[in-house]
Amino acid sequence: MNIQHPTLRHHTHAVVVRHADTAVRIGGGHPIVVQSMTNTDTVDALGTAIQIKELAQAGSELVRITVNSPEAAAAVPYIRQKLDDMGVHVPLVGDFHYNGHKLLTQYPDCAQALSKYRINPGNVGAGSRKDAQFAQMIEVAVKYDKPVRIGVNWGSLDQSVLARIMDENAQRTKPWTAQQVMTEALITSALESAQAARDIGLREDQIVISCKVSNVQDLIAVYQQLAQRCHYALHLGLTEAGMGSKGIVASSAALGVLLQQGIGDTIRVSLTPEPNGSRSTEVVVAQEILQTMGFRQFTPMVVACPGCGRTTSTVFQELASDIQAYLREQMPVWKTQYTGVESMTVAVMGCVVNGPGESKHANIGISLPGTGETPAAPVFVDGVRTVTLKGDNIAVEFQAIVDDYVKRTYGA
Repeated sequence: MNIQHPTLRHHTHAVVVRHADTAVRIGGGHPIVVQSMTNTDTVDALGTAIQIKELAQAGSELVRITVNSPEAAAAVPYIRQKLDDMGVHVPLVGDFHYNGHKLLTQYPDCAQALSKYRINPGNVGAGSRKDAQFAQMIEVAVKYDKPVRIGVNWGSLDQSVLARIMDENAQRTKPWTAQQVMTEALITSALESAQAARDIGLREDQIVISCKVSNVQDLIAVYQQLAQRCHYALHLGLTEAGMGSKGIVASSAALGVLLQQGIGDTIRVSLTPEPNGSRSTEVVVAQEILQTMGFRQFTPMVVACPGCGRTTSTVFQELASDIQAYLREQMPVWKTQYTGVESMTVAVMGCVVNGPGESKHANIGISLPGTGETPAAPVFVDGVRTVTLKGDNIAVEFQAIVDDYVKRTYGA
């Protein structure tokens, strides 16, 4: 059976987003970038800096912040400085809407501290003001040599573009459906805005485009057409993915289809956090989408069985959870010391049916005893059974084996 691996990417221009010595490359065949967004009040410079640090430590390579008021714009340079003082050099993206033209021109320190701007052409102004205010923002980007994401959203679509597309559709012999009209309006708004930005002086390799919707099938349809009509770097994501499993499933389904087709240069999983939940969850989900599809490797992966009537004990579930958390916690340190450790796989299995087989396929695997089985846990290292663990300290002993394997295999 011939299984096609997603090796061919849609050709796009490479966009470089810089801060200090950090350069994140979007498109042009570079690895797909994970980004996220804060939900703190940007005016709270310290609180925002702390959340950005958490997102960066989780693996976010770009972090977007809301810049919606003079106070927020004034806070941006302080946020950047606090991050630099903490050794966090992740590039910041400023999210501008209705008053972005004023904030970028009146607060030059903010404009310079940001590494990239996000502009929504649907809410930069109306009527004759729209073009002038959009132009002001692009002129600032050109002045400071900043890339721009032109982010079209179906919840705030440029009504003049939509009206024009509807008028054109009314003249068709076979009119498009309302959904086709909406899709065309999204794409037209993005491409015309990109061309307007280029006419002002922004280069092709400074432009990223997104056309976000909330429905999975609509997102797939929009980006498939968008990819056929341009070579700008493309940012993927549902505009509102939702909460919990719904948001994870919807994002995985939509992004998975497009990524498999070679479409997409940067992604965000726009999850609604649980009350008091961690904002970093969206970063982990984005990473796991890319890693499970084979596009990138971020952290060692844990293979664990779902459990059945043979595994009434919760020991293997607890061990799998603990090991997975431990691996993710260690990665900020490990990635600086152990080259390639992110490709490691660890198997934690619950009985003898698939346990030994799965354990042999992983770099390190353990097969815990199921219901009624001998209270012993064989450990396999690179396919070879090396030791059998018994007693109450299996979890601690297995973690020590993992640590030793990392040092021996990926050290020096």
